[in-house]
Amino acid sequence: MRTKHAMKTAMLCAASCFALTSAVAVQAQTAGNVLEDEIIVTATKKAGGVNIQEAPVAITAFGEAQIEALHVTDLQSLSYSVPNVSLEDVGTTPGVANFSIRGLGINSSIPSIDPTVGVFVDGMYLGINGGIVMDVFDLESIEVLRGPQGILFGRNVTGGAVLINTKKPGNEFEASFKAAAESGFKNTGGNYYLMGTVSGPIVEDRLYAKLAAYYNKDDGYFKNYEGGPAFGQPDAFSNFGESETILFRPSIVFTPNDNAEFILRYEHGESDGDGPASQNHPGVNGTFPNAFVSFDRNSDSFSIDEDGFYDNEWDQIIFETNVDVAFGNGTITNIFGYRDFTSSGRSDIDATPLALFHAPFGTNQDQWSNELRYAGTFGDKFDLTTGVYYFTQDTVYQEARNIAFGTLNFFGGGVQDQKTYGVFAQGDYAVTDQFNVILGGRYTHEKKVADIATLIFNRTPCDVRDGTCPFDFSGQDSWSNFSPKVGFTYEANDDWNVYGHWTKGFRSGGFNFRNTSAAFLPTPFDEEKVSSFEVGFKGQPNGKARINTAIFYNDVSNMQREINLADPLAGVVQFIRNTADATIWGFESELQVYVMDMLTLLGSVGYTDGSYDSVAFDLNGDSVLDAADKALKIPRLAPWTYSFGFLFTSEVPGLGTWSLRTNYSHRDHSFYTDNNLGELNSANMLDFNLGVTTENDVTVSLYGKNILNEVTHGGDTQLPATLGGGSFAPLNKGRIIGIELKVDLR
Repeated sequence: MRTKHAMKTAMLCAASCFALTSAVAVQAQTAGNVLEDEIIVTATKKAGGVNIQEAPVAITAFGEAQIEALHVTDLQSLSYSVPNVSLEDVGTTPGVANFSIRGLGINSSIPSIDPTVGVFVDGMYLGINGGIVMDVFDLESIEVLRGPQGILFGRNVTGGAVLINTKKPGNEFEASFKAAAESGFKNTGGNYYLMGTVSGPIVEDRLYAKLAAYYNKDDGYFKNYEGGPAFGQPDAFSNFGESETILFRPSIVFTPNDNAEFILRYEHGESDGDGPASQNHPGVNGTFPNAFVSFDRNSDSFSIDEDGFYDNEWDQIIFETNVDVAFGNGTITNIFGYRDFTSSGRSDIDATPLALFHAPFGTNQDQWSNELRYAGTFGDKFDLTTGVYYFTQDTVYQEARNIAFGTLNFFGGGVQDQKTYGVFAQGDYAVTDQFNVILGGRYTHEKKVADIATLIFNRTPCDVRDGTCPFDFSGQDSWSNFSPKVGFTYEANDDWNVYGHWTKGFRSGGFNFRNTSAAFLPTPFDEEKVSSFEVGFKGQPNGKARINTAIFYNDVSNMQREINLADPLAGVVQFIRNTADATIWGFESELQVYVMDMLTLLGSVGYTDGSYDSVAFDLNGDSVLDAADKALKIPRLAPWTYSFGFLFTSEVPGLGTWSLRTNYSHRDHSFYTDNNLGELNSANMLDFNLGVTTENDVTVSLYGKNILNEVTHGGDTQLPATLGGGSFAPLNKGRIIGIELKVDLR
C-alpha cells in the first residue's frame, strides 16, 4: 500500500512538473529564437544522428560549448548535472567508475564485475570500469542515456549508457589552446591544465588531420594529516592527492569520394599519482566508530600512514568507416576498436595512521571489438538499423593484502578470457504521418573462462600476472540472451511528441577475482535482467523552451551485487551473488526556458523509488535469510535529484560578449553497502562560470565548482573490530575555484 501511494504521489508530481513547465514555456513566447539550433545525438545509431527532441529515449546531451562552460575535465564532473544519474569514481583507486542511473549501480573496483552503465568512446565499448574516470578533452559531445539500451548497445547497459564523442578533423584550419589553474585555496594545493589542438586539411576535400595534446599537474588538493597528539606525535600536514596526466590523440579523416569516409583515431594516455584520501568515519547513525581514529562524515579530515599510489597507462585505436549506399538511401558503418590498459597501485584501506590494512593491486586488460551495421530508410515509411557485433577481452587482476602491520599477508586474483558476439535490428514504421511503431531485438552470446587464486589460501608472496600464484579454481560459463523492444512515437504537432516502449536488458554474469572466503568457491554468478517500461514527453513549444519528461518502471530479476562484509581475518570479504528481485520506478523532467535573448532558465527534477520483491541472499550478514533482509534499502538508489540555474549572456560593444552561468544541484543520500551500514552523503552543489569572449576569439573564464564545499565520498565500506572498526571512505575533492584562458585560431 505504501508503494502504491508513493507511486501515485510521484506520478502526480511528475504531471505537475510537466504542467508547470508547459505554463512557463507559454509565458516565454516573447523570448529570442535561439532554440532554432538543433542538438544532434548519436544515441539511435541512425545515419547522421537525429534531433534530441525526436529521439525516443530519455537522454541528456552536452555539446562542445556546454562541456566548456561546465569545465568538464572527467565524467565525474557531470555527476550532478543529470537527474537520476550519479557518475562517481569509486575512490579505491582513482579512475574506476562507480556509475549509477535510475537506482541501478555497482559498488565495486573488481575488474571482473561488469557495469550497469556502459561507457562508449567514439562507438567503442570500454570493457572494464578501470580507466574510465580519467581526464577528457577536445570533445564534440557527451550523451547520457537513461534506462536499458540493450538493443543498440548490447549488454551491461541496464541502467543506461554514456557516449563520449571526440571532435573530428575539419576541412578548414583550426587551432585551439587552453590553460587553466584552480585550487580550493584554503589548505589545498594548485591544479594546472594545459591543452591544445591543431586541425586542418592535408589534401583539400580529401584528407584531414588533427593533433590534440593534454597535460594536467595536480599538486595535491588535500592536507594529509598524519599522527597527531593522540599518537604522541606532532601535527604534520602535507599536500596529498598529487597526480600527473598526459594525453596524446592524433586523428585522420580520409574521404576518397562523396560517399565514403574513413576515420582513424589513436589515443595514448598516462596518469599517475597518490592513492585515495581515505577517511575513516562511523557507519550509519554513528555506529561502530573506529577505536584508533574517527572523523565526522561531513568533514574533510582524514589520517593515514600510507600515501599509496596509482599508475595507469593506456593505448587505444578506433577505426570508423562510413559508406553511403543506394539501398534504402542508407549508410554502412564499421567501427573497429582496440584498447590496452594497465594499472597498478596501493591503497590505505584501514584509513587510519596505523598499518592495519594496506592493499597493493594491478590490472592488465586488452580488448578488441568490431561493429558492422546498416542504417537506412525505405519509402519514407520504414527506418531500419541492423548489425552484428563482436567483442573479446583478456583481463588479469592481482591483489595483495597486508594486515596487522604486515604480520598477516594474502595474495591472489584472477585471469579471465571473454568472448561476446551479438546480432541486432530495430525498425521504425510510420503507420501514419504522426504515429510510428518501433520493433527491435538483439541476440547475444557470451562465454567467459576464468582461473582464480583465492586470497585467503596464499600467505607467501605470489603474483597472478607473472604466473606465480597457484589457482585453486578454474571454471567457465556461457550465456545466451535475447533482448526485445516494442514501442511507439506520436507527434502531436510540430512542438510536442510522445514516446513509449517496453524493453529488456541484461548485465553479464561472471566470476569473482577478489575471492576472500574459504567457505565460498568463486563459482559463476548469473546475469542480471531488467524489464523496463517507459513513457516520455518531449516538447519545444514555439521554439522558446525545451521540455523533456520521462516516467519509468523497472522490474529487476537476479539482481547482481557485490556484498561487502567486515571480516576479522581478511578485513573485508566480497561475495558476488544474484541477491534479489526488485522493482524500481520513478520519473525525471528537464527544462530550458529562454526568457529573453540574453537569459535562459534551466531546471531538472528526478525521483526514484524501489524495494525488494524477494531476497535470495543474507544481505545483512546475520546468518539468517528473513524479512529483515527484504526490508533493507536498495544500494545506490538516491530518491530525489534536482537542479536549477540560469545562463545570462550579453554583448560588450567593441569587446565581444560576456556570460554568467550558475547552477544549484541536489542529490539525496543513498546506501552504499547492501547491509545499509555504509552510505553516501546527500549533497548540494553550487557551480558558476563567468566568461568574457573577445571579438578575436580569446576567452577568459572564472569558474567555481562545489562552492558550498560539500563533503562526498566514493564509497563507504565497513571495517571489522580487529581493525578498529569504522569504514573505508575515499574523499572526493571539495570546493574548487579556477581561472581559464582559451585562444581559438581560424
